[in-house]
Amino acid sequence: MTVPSSATKSKPTAAVEEPLQILMVTSEARPFAKTGGLADVAAALPAALGRLGHRVTVVLPRYRGVDTGTAASLRADIPFGANHYPVTFHELASTDNVRFVLIDAPDLFDRDGLYGSAQGDYTDNAFRFAVLSRGALEYARVRKFRPSIVHAHDWQAGLAPVYLRTVLSSDPVLGGVPAVLTIHNLAFQGQFGPDILPWIGLGPDLFRVDALEFWGRVSYLKGGIVFSDKVTTVSPTYAREILTPEYGFGFEGILASRSADLVGILNGIDTDVWDPQTDPYLPAHFTADTLEPKAIVKKALLELVNLPLDAASLARPAIGLVSRLTDQKGFDLIAAAAERLMAFDATWVMLGSGEPQYERFWRELQRRYPERVAVYFGFHERLAHLIEGGCDLFLMPSRFEPCGLNQMYSLRYGTIPIVRATGGLQDTVKDETEAGRRATGVSFVDYSPEALVSAVGRALELYGKPKRWKVLQQTAMAQDHAWDVSGREYVKVYREVENRKETDGIRKGTDADRRELRTGNRRRPGRAR
Repeated sequence: MTVPSSATKSKPTAAVEEPLQILMVTSEARPFAKTGGLADVAAALPAALGRLGHRVTVVLPRYRGVDTGTAASLRADIPFGANHYPVTFHELASTDNVRFVLIDAPDLFDRDGLYGSAQGDYTDNAFRFAVLSRGALEYARVRKFRPSIVHAHDWQAGLAPVYLRTVLSSDPVLGGVPAVLTIHNLAFQGQFGPDILPWIGLGPDLFRVDALEFWGRVSYLKGGIVFSDKVTTVSPTYAREILTPEYGFGFEGILASRSADLVGILNGIDTDVWDPQTDPYLPAHFTADTLEPKAIVKKALLELVNLPLDAASLARPAIGLVSRLTDQKGFDLIAAAAERLMAFDATWVMLGSGEPQYERFWRELQRRYPERVAVYFGFHERLAHLIEGGCDLFLMPSRFEPCGLNQMYSLRYGTIPIVRATGGLQDTVKDETEAGRRATGVSFVDYSPEALVSAVGRALELYGKPKRWKVLQQTAMAQDHAWDVSGREYVKVYREVENRKETDGIRKGTDADRRELRTGNRRRPGRAR
């Protein structure tokens, strides 16, 4: 089976000398499985690295409904101490030096959800994702494939660096291979009871503060942080924010102990999938120099969501949202400011799903303002693209946002983002009052309904100034957030750790490190998933 490349239209970059062999471990990757931005990163980053001349093997579970076709298969037993767990590896060829390997373990992964059901997280997630981490490494061992680097993503792959530094530290294939961990969202930490350790092939000696122990529990994310050579996260501002109690979710001390090895690399976007000049979901295409067809897209958007198509409705500014409906994404602010926001002469189109109280809130808004509010719960690919292409503004008032992708899609489509200045939103959107002609959007700092309303008001005032608005759109569309830029930054990290001298077993920390790790246990733990 051949996997379609996410960027086959981009011109390849000349191969570098001594290409890296990268083993990437992730719980999801598009097109096989997706619940959020991690899946986009785990598809686009390998493609970018491949175009730079490196070879990437991406390992993830085979979930329900994933068709492996005639892919080559390899059966193996994953060792967990004295026990073994049988799996099948399906090897799927791709382009751009990338291949995907799916771990087939039906009892663990052939389920309706990736991480849980409506009743909550699966109770065996600790073992499920130990199979992912240890299984990815076992695939390399069976294939006698020695990677230059192991790159693990989030808590679900957090044990990969732990296994490398402990049970596999002297393995003839994997011994001494460095590891990088990327944190996509620190709120999810993979916490389980200490009784899991013998089941996942790790000794009780790792249940201590400078290893896996966190508030009396085992944290897979902490293990990944402590045992990796480098820790990256998905924007420079978020890398600084997570060192503070406000954003650290109890991990600020742990991360402070690794601050010298903590790097923020802004995520990229797939500029072939998100391109207003070629987007197949748009009824008309446009560029920064030919913005007029954007009005045709706006009309198609309003028609799809059953909003009026009269002249007044088409002239009214449209504000879009594509999001999970949670407090993290700022929906408590929107709810608190609802009456003032609805007082603006604007149309609202919301696509998403999430916490029941916010779904009820949007249903009520749509009931009260049927001429100006349209809501779609769930996911709708065409609608997502029409919102980005047809709206005039895009709202992301997040409490915290490690990176965010939609604001970058919006910039590319000349849809001006209104964001709270946090994480990747701060790194990508320059406020119109501070950046002058370099401005790309509207941002606000205080996490308050008043600040949100003020920002929306400023954005709508700008919309009423056509010349200034067009300059803002053109500046936004000139930003380069292609994955090749981010890929080069990851290569710098890989190169830095590639030749580091291997430490003896468990990472050796100083007394100061251990004090920092202990202070990391002061605040309530984050979520498991």
